[in-house]
Formats: sequence, C-alpha cells, structure tokens
Amino acid sequence: MQLFFNPSLNETSESFIFDREESKHVIKVLRKKEGDILHVTNGLGYLFMVKISVAMDTKCQVEIVSSEKQPPLDYELHLVVAPTKMNDRYEWFLEKATEIGVTSITPIFCENSERKHIKNDRFEKIIQSAMKQSLQSYCPQLHEAVSFKEFMNKSNLEGTLLIAHCEETNKNTLKETVKKGAKITLLIGPEGDFSSNEIELALKKGFLPVSLGSTRLRTETAAVVGCHSVAFINQN
Repeated sequence: MQLFFNPSLNETSESFIFDREESKHVIKVLRKKEGDILHVTNGLGYLFMVKISVAMDTKCQVEIVSSEKQPPLDYELHLVVAPTKMNDRYEWFLEKATEIGVTSITPIFCENSERKHIKNDRFEKIIQSAMKQSLQSYCPQLHEAVSFKEFMNKSNLEGTLLIAHCEETNKNTLKETVKKGAKITLLIGPEGDFSSNEIELALKKGFLPVSLGSTRLRTETAAVVGCHSVAFINQN
C-alpha cells in the first residue's frame, strides 16, 4: 500500500483534488488511472480509501469511498531536541523518530547550541514524508522552535518529565523510569550538552535525569535511542 497525505480532509469530506505536483506523481509516475483506488490520511488518525474520478497529470481528482479512524499510539511522547550543527543529522532524527513513533517534537535552542535558526517548512515535509513511508495515520506535531528558558516557562508541562544530560550524576534508565501508557517529555541537548544552569533549572521544574546508555551519544542518536526505548517499553 502507498499512502498519500491531505491535511484538509475530515470524516465528512466527499472528494478532493491533489495538488499539481502530487497529481503528476500519481498519474505519470505511478501510472494510476480512473477507477483506481488510493489510500490517503489527513494526519489526524483518519485513513481514507479514495477512487480516482479524473486522471490528469495536472488535476487528479478523487472521490471518497470510505474512511476509518485508526487507533493512536498507546503513549504520548514529546521529544524536545536541540538542533544539530549539521542540518541533515537533525533531519535524519526527524525521519527516524516519526517512523518509530512520536507524538510531538520541539526544537530547542540552548546555551551551547551552535545552530540558532531552523527551517520549519523543511522539517514539516520530512516528517510528512516519513509518516507516509511508514504507513501511519497520525502526523507528529512540530512545534515552533524556542529557547530553553522559554520552554521551561511553559505552564503546561505535565506527565513524566525527563532530561538526558552528560554530567556525572545519579540517573535511572528509561526502563526504570517510564511506565507503559505514560505521557512523556524528553529533553535532549546540543553537541556541547546542556549547561549546568540549564540542568539545574530543569531539575527545579521537576525533570528527572535519565541515562540512555553507557556511551556518549550524538544529539540525533540520543533522540532516536530515547524514542525507540519508549516505544519498546510500550510494546512489552
């Protein structure tokens, strides 16, 4: 099955037209024709089965045949990850985390961050592409990038709050800390790690220090390891 994405769809939709680029892909590349069936998600949990009614490479129109709400993840995972110096490494993290299973992502700028600007549009496309490739009906929410202090000043921090840092302190593993079905926020710092002041502020806000293993991991690797660990805990 190949999955397409249209965020404007809802359970009452009856038809829609793919944009010009997607229409060309469906008709020219995939060689679909009138009457063929496609599958589309709106990224909000609905999986639509649609039938092509107009097969033009400039205008591919489809009629909704059926729709079904898919079950969400058994857990909620919010990854708060500092952008990496090399942009492609962060994009790799976004792709893999989406494939594994994540609810939302917030890029966070820290004292030791080498990158202070990101392109949200580019990140959104990578997440959407990974969602389609992995045949998921829920698109992870990408929040606007914020500074560490701005994130800590949020009043809606709830659930299990975790921070993975490199300082030598007592830490539990994710397996020891995370419960099945929990709502989790996991902070991952930049290449230079969180500063001592940032760690202290996080602990005051109720974040618990956790270990992701015995070796020092790159930012994007740590984020993927954390994501996979939470997913694995919820599968057992």
